[in-house]
Amino acid sequence: MEDLGGEIWNPHVAQASLTQAVLECSSYGLKLATKWAAEQLVGIDTSSISSSLLQETTPTKNNLSTENGGVGLVQETGLANQIVFAKSLLDLGEYDRAAHILSTDGAPKELLGGLGLFVRAYSLFLAGEKKKEEEMVELAEPLERSKVLNPNLEKLRSELSASKELNQLDAFGLYMYGVVLKELLQQEAGNSLEEPPLSLLHMAKDVFVESILSFPYNWSAWLDLAEICIENTVIHDDVERSLESLTDSWMYLFFLIHVFCEQQQNDQALQVIDRVMLLFPNSNYLKAQTALAYYNLRDFDRAQEQFLELCERDPFRLEMIDIFSNILYVKESKAELSALAQSVISVDKYRPEVCCIVGNYYSLKGNHGKAVQYFQRALKLNRKFLSAWTLMGHEFVEMRKTSAAIEAYRRAVDINARDYRAWYGLGQVYEILNMLLYALYYYRKAAALRPYDARMWCALGSCFLSLDRRQEAIKSYERAIVTNDRENIATRKLAKLYREEGENEKAARCYQRLVSGSENEALDAAEAEAFLYLAQYMKDSGNMDVATVYCSRLLEYPGPEKDEAKALLRDIRSRRAGHAS
Repeated sequence: MEDLGGEIWNPHVAQASLTQAVLECSSYGLKLATKWAAEQLVGIDTSSISSSLLQETTPTKNNLSTENGGVGLVQETGLANQIVFAKSLLDLGEYDRAAHILSTDGAPKELLGGLGLFVRAYSLFLAGEKKKEEEMVELAEPLERSKVLNPNLEKLRSELSASKELNQLDAFGLYMYGVVLKELLQQEAGNSLEEPPLSLLHMAKDVFVESILSFPYNWSAWLDLAEICIENTVIHDDVERSLESLTDSWMYLFFLIHVFCEQQQNDQALQVIDRVMLLFPNSNYLKAQTALAYYNLRDFDRAQEQFLELCERDPFRLEMIDIFSNILYVKESKAELSALAQSVISVDKYRPEVCCIVGNYYSLKGNHGKAVQYFQRALKLNRKFLSAWTLMGHEFVEMRKTSAAIEAYRRAVDINARDYRAWYGLGQVYEILNMLLYALYYYRKAAALRPYDARMWCALGSCFLSLDRRQEAIKSYERAIVTNDRENIATRKLAKLYREEGENEKAARCYQRLVSGSENEALDAAEAEAFLYLAQYMKDSGNMDVATVYCSRLLEYPGPEKDEAKALLRDIRSRRAGHAS
């Protein structure tokens, strides 16, 4: 193992740390964090760890550390039976009952300890979320739904703040306090046109950082910290300084990978993944993140390779597999998409990822109504499943149901304001409706999230052109070319604009870019137009030899450009004959 910055990169130390994380997170009921830690545990290359060391880190009931408020601390409080009972109720989804067991007159019982305080707070939080969801289901208007709040947040904020002041919260209690503050922060942001108060933002950030410094292996805490960092760039430097002691840790690098992928900084994500892979070469999570980064970069072939390897390693893993179906959809691989749909249905047909895959399959077949049914089924299983809202919006656009498409896309951006596909979709819908200023607003949102994606700038250029803002359209198309205009949409549009503006030299450069690499291929209409313009431009510039070459490419073309090229060749021969005499 390469030395990457200390003992923490030692496979044995990583094995021990993740084993502790699995046990700790499991004892606190954090299922996602437990699963993540366990997945990375099996991702370590254990070939360099001796069997005796492996036995030392095998999970047993005696392994569980009590320094973060584990089982041992429960026994010391004298409330072990109530806490264990409350925890079992929490696991069964009886949230109000679990909180009641650990309460006296609506307040936390004394001497609950770290685990007890966490179980009570987590139960109250989930009870409030359940009530919120139930109320939202009964409301039809989006504005009314957005006003529904978790009724327990302020109570939890007050109680957890008091417990923190008394130094009663362990790492997981601090994490729960951070979750409450984050939810209040999002509430403030949703209910006001102004920025949320910085005091609340910094408080949430500080609490998450304190939790992570106390116990760095709770992946859920890292994810929530990442969420507020991505939405509030003003705290980036503070977070980096606060976590300085962990910057050489592989947990911090996992955090960076997630943030980079969310912020569409995919090249940086791939660089960090390569480094972390040295310690976790068998990590399916890292394999999935690699596939996601290539997908975001629109390198669909390499993304497909990664997903195929992932499916071979773990054919029953469904996380992010809907992104694989998006790749097959874009590549129009009907047979492969059909095979994937059949495979995942046999695993679990009631997972939202699976419903989205089947929806993509029907969409590729042109059966948009059936596709919508499956996306709606995905949302019945998980109302916050982002991909389903966005993909359903695409289907409604295809069906020309603009109002339904707008509603679906808006639901998507409510869930994740960084979903550029939903912003782009809203732009398309409003462009269809000829509401161009609205379209321009949404396209700008999409371009801000994907500044290196030529499609965003082409959409902006088209919108500016429809508004007769030609100079802004030219700048947008120029930006698209800089960001790799693979389909040459911007190149064609820009060449035409330059011609109309009388900038012939710039138009010629665009046309040269358009025809480069097409020497031995059959021409399409746009390329024929380009060759004809270049031939005329070169003839007018006195470069007869190059003009002749361009004309000769049109002699096999069946359109009217062939006759015009022949006329140009006759003119060129006439001029040469005149010069010769």
